[in-house]
Amino acid sequence: MSNFGKLILVSTPIGNLGDITFRAVSVLKEADIILAEDTRISSRLLHHLEIDKKLWVHHKFNEHKAVGSLVSKIQEGNKVALISDAGTPGISDPGFLLVRACIENGVEVECLPGPTALIPALAVSGLPTDKFVFEGFLPQKKGRQKRLTQLAGETRTMVFYESPFRLVKALSQFSEHFGNERRCCVCRELSKLFEEIKRGTVEELQQYYTTNQPKGEIVIVVEGNQEEVKKGSKYAEDE
Repeated sequence: MSNFGKLILVSTPIGNLGDITFRAVSVLKEADIILAEDTRISSRLLHHLEIDKKLWVHHKFNEHKAVGSLVSKIQEGNKVALISDAGTPGISDPGFLLVRACIENGVEVECLPGPTALIPALAVSGLPTDKFVFEGFLPQKKGRQKRLTQLAGETRTMVFYESPFRLVKALSQFSEHFGNERRCCVCRELSKLFEEIKRGTVEELQQYYTTNQPKGEIVIVVEGNQEEVKKGSKYAEDE
């Protein structure tokens, strides 16, 4: 057994604070160091949980520089908990670099199951859930069109994160690359007071959000290319 400490990824609620797990609370109480993406947001969570501990800042602007010293802290025997603003660390949030560095240095890494926005959105979308691809945030500028062109033939259900300010633009681009009739589901503010789930074609949702300006966190679930699915089925039958 190693005398090293441990890195623990702790999932936090995406909206409703009641979604925190008993195990997550226990880990946060016992941790020697808690790393947080935004200490202002995480401080509110810890206050709600009645946990009085100092938070260390760990976000995309300092994670490259901080990784080495954090690995050393864990090797000294510290139990380090990593949380993001919401959801599971490392999923469209900081965490990957630290996890990789820990693995490369023989440091134990553990991840607690917990909230994440993509799975509830996929489950309520009404679109196939047996196979899907998580794309996270599309590139804002460079590489965006190229990626959408590549995804035009994707047969699996696709899940995207998007800013409310770019939602209409994204739906317009989906219409252009995937077709107006491609089925889609937009999930907004999941688990929060003003949760909204809208289903329809890409064109219908584009029209809706053009006249109803969205706010909050957005997850878009898009149907895979059914024409390609049919082609694949036909080839399988021919064989």
